[in-house]
Formats: sequence, structure tokens, C-alpha cells
Amino acid sequence: MASNIFKNLFGDDDVAQDEYYDDMPVQQPGRRNNVVSMDQAKQQAKRGNQLSQIALYEPRLYADVRQIAQQLLKGQAVIVNFTQMDDKNAKRVVDFLNGATYAIDGGIRRIGKEIFLCTPKNYEVSGDLSDGLKMDNSNLPN
Repeated sequence: MASNIFKNLFGDDDVAQDEYYDDMPVQQPGRRNNVVSMDQAKQQAKRGNQLSQIALYEPRLYADVRQIAQQLLKGQAVIVNFTQMDDKNAKRVVDFLNGATYAIDGGIRRIGKEIFLCTPKNYEVSGDLSDGLKMDNSNLPN
């Protein structure tokens, strides 16, 4: 008789074995499902850990500007060092890069005597250069 009381309270062993439990939680309307599979978590972590890259270029010819612009179109920032290029071609490259960064809603900024930083729109450059550096740049291409 005591065993019947326990079976009624806690359920019959045979019935418990036949029950089916779904592994997926039931999502109620208006509630967000916070359960994520391990595979999804790994994929999200990989996407979140993608590194932003900054490409460095030291162009020697005007034709090198094409590679620089392609990096900008890929969403990468580019640092361009004009020490290996004459002033006339350097001005042409800077003009081209001004147009390219404008087209992608980016920006171009002088960061050194003959060094420029070109960024796509998803980059923010903060800080200011020292006054001595600005004076040194007065006779270089803009």
C-alpha cells in the first residue's frame, strides 16, 4: 500500500521511461531565446575576433595608387609614406586618394612629414599633431 502511495505521488517508473523530452526549449512569443549552440558560439567568436588591418605603402610610381585604393575599398586603413616619390607625383597620388576617400565616405590625414593616413568610414582618428610637425609640412603636398 505504501508503494502505491509513492507511485501516485512520484509517478510510475514505467510511465517516466516512456515520456519524451524535447531538447529544444520552447520559445514564448515576445521573449528572446538566449540558448545558443556551441557551434554557433564558436562561429560568433570567430567573427568577433576578426582583426582590423592597416596596410602600409611606400609608393614609387603613380601607378601604385591603384593598390592603395583597393585596400580602402576593402575597408582597410592605409598609411602611405611618400619618401620614395618625387613631389609632383606625390601630389597627384594625394589628390587621387582624396577623391577615393571622399567616395567611400572616409578621410585622409597627414600624420608625418611625408606620411598620410587614409581611412574608410568605419575608422575614427583622434588626437592632434604637434605644432613642430605642422611647420615641417608647410612645403609638402597636401
